[in-house]
Amino acid sequence: MIITKQKPFQDILESLKGINKVFLVGCGECSTTCKTGGVEELKAAKLELEKNNKTVVGSCIPSAPCVAAQIKTELAKNIKVLHEADAVLVFACGLGVQSVKENERSGKIILPALDTLFGGTVDAKGNFCEKCSMCGDCLLDLTAGICPVTLCPKGLLNGPCGGMDKGKCEVDKERDCAWVLIYKEMEKKKNLAGFRKILPPKDFKKTTKPHKLMLGA
Repeated sequence: MIITKQKPFQDILESLKGINKVFLVGCGECSTTCKTGGVEELKAAKLELEKNNKTVVGSCIPSAPCVAAQIKTELAKNIKVLHEADAVLVFACGLGVQSVKENERSGKIILPALDTLFGGTVDAKGNFCEKCSMCGDCLLDLTAGICPVTLCPKGLLNGPCGGMDKGKCEVDKERDCAWVLIYKEMEKKKNLAGFRKILPPKDFKKTTKPHKLMLGA
């Protein structure tokens, strides 16, 4: 999932300078889980905006605003109030913001209410943990399901650096070294031969941006 946090409210107000009527778009998936763009967050934002003399003409929370079909449907349902708005304030990740911009046909100003942080997982305690750098060249089959590109601050592909100390990372002494974790996992699975395999340099051509995956005509 995509992890987000709300922008400081003063920054949101600054982006709305000269704008009076606002339509809000939330996100029923990632932002709802992050508590940055669900029902309660949009209610709170509406109250704060109204305290600052803004008029919220309406809102919607598509399951995934980054999916064109979903945001188009929600915008169509709210077309009357949307026409009254001067801008659309989007409580979703950068993908959602750009999807709203591409699928909102009346040319409204589209503004982000959130900062997009990283792609991550949610652990049993509800913490958000970055696990994947979306590098386009997955190594998890070679590294016991632990990503050194993301979990090692240096992105090392062939074992720990010389700064590793007692299993801890040189950059962050509170963090376990990613390659020590990989070694322990391979040892547990009786696959230390895999640890000795030399990985080639990363193919950064696979991370050339922007990506586009064609699934049909």
